[in-house]
Amino acid sequence: MAIIDTTSDTVAVRISLNSIDRPTGKLADAELHFVGGPLAGLKLLGFAIWERRDGGRHVTFPARQYSAGGQRRSFTLLRDVSGQSGSQVLRDLILAAYAAVAPPPSE
Repeated sequence: MAIIDTTSDTVAVRISLNSIDRPTGKLADAELHFVGGPLAGLKLLGFAIWERRDGGRHVTFPARQYSAGGQRRSFTLLRDVSGQSGSQVLRDLILAAYAAVAPPPSE
């Protein structure tokens, strides 16, 4: 397991590379470690970096599963405030941290 910290002024992104090929397409796990502000000293787990079929990369956010009408569903625990685009900024930050330690996407 390789780990890297990419620190900004309030958050560090910790990347743990996936050393096995399961599940298929999973490249790494990511954690957010808060180093400043009111969340300092806390961490948020559950982010994952996946390889897309077209060779790109995608970040999934922590989610909770539940059953409704006999079907399994899930909802993300971290969502955008209406009219904001914070999730895309966070995805870009996590992908940049991953790119710092990982080989380029396969073509």
